[in-house]
Amino acid sequence: KPFTIKGKLYTGAWLSGHFIIKLTTGHWSLTIINYLCPMENVKPYNDFGDFLRKIFPCKVQKISINAGFTCPNRDGSKGWGGCTYCNNQTFSPEYCHTEKSVTEQLEEGIRFFSRKYPEMKYLAYFQAYTNTYDELSSLKAKYEEALSYPGVVGLIVGTRPDCMPDALLDYFTALSREKFVMIEYGLESTLDKTLLRINRGHTYEESENAIRRTAGRGIYTGAHLILGLPGESREEILHHADILSALPLTTLKLHQLQLIRGTRMAREQAEHPEQFHLYTADEYIDLVIDFIERLNPSIVVERFVSQSPKELLIAPDWGLKNFEFTAKVNKRISERNARQGRLLNPPSSEPVLPGM
Repeated sequence: KPFTIKGKLYTGAWLSGHFIIKLTTGHWSLTIINYLCPMENVKPYNDFGDFLRKIFPCKVQKISINAGFTCPNRDGSKGWGGCTYCNNQTFSPEYCHTEKSVTEQLEEGIRFFSRKYPEMKYLAYFQAYTNTYDELSSLKAKYEEALSYPGVVGLIVGTRPDCMPDALLDYFTALSREKFVMIEYGLESTLDKTLLRINRGHTYEESENAIRRTAGRGIYTGAHLILGLPGESREEILHHADILSALPLTTLKLHQLQLIRGTRMAREQAEHPEQFHLYTADEYIDLVIDFIERLNPSIVVERFVSQSPKELLIAPDWGLKNFEFTAKVNKRISERNARQGRLLNPPSSEPVLPGM
């Protein structure tokens, strides 16, 4: 039966486990398509859930852990006070408290999910602060405590690009041959002027170096980016996609700039609101879609948005759960007939329009 792809009619046939297509004119295409069949709903972006399903034969869930680490731009090693936007309470679940051990946090998190999904497996997600910033022996003890917990099948470790020593990377390399390991680097921006302004304490060059070193060891490598940081124009934000597309990234997390109570950035915005653009939900949806259209389609998009506790969030308050926002993104993608990588550009040395 004929079917349509991008406005063209095709028929097809199975050959040696692959689906090959031909135009209705009768000429067989030379392209062999492994993932295509007439009834399949191919997603317009590389989805994180699909990525996990290709690796694990069962449902898996991340369990966040606060292992009591700090950051080098908090303790004076590289600065004081931390990133200007940061309040780690915004992404730590109730069970993530440093007075609880890694085992206790896993136990509480897994208890919540196992009631509904008794066969589920888990990834221990070391999330709060810089989870590679300690002595190697202490780090390994905490990772291995997590991996020893029943049902835990791997690690995701969030960290900074300037906190991955060779000895620790050697450890993760060996571990990744036996367990699922992903290192998630907080880049936040590819612009050094922004990294300086938000007190990150590292450069983009360090970010790129860490990603290449990690991916070069065969380890799944993720990045985290904030869209809408002060001083960045819309084109500068979209240009992040061009730059990251050239890196060997496995996954990318995006989220909107949020103003959080008790942070330096919240005070800055109160004093100089003209230096900030806080996106409406609809504006941000179109920004995200424009971004992923310029993003290498091999990069898995883990999320589009973040949701902070209402009692800590100043703005923007869209009143949407993460899944509700993702549904709106998907609807808008369909309306625009958009897809990841459609406007993929090679990195350019041409200057982009500066921000404020």
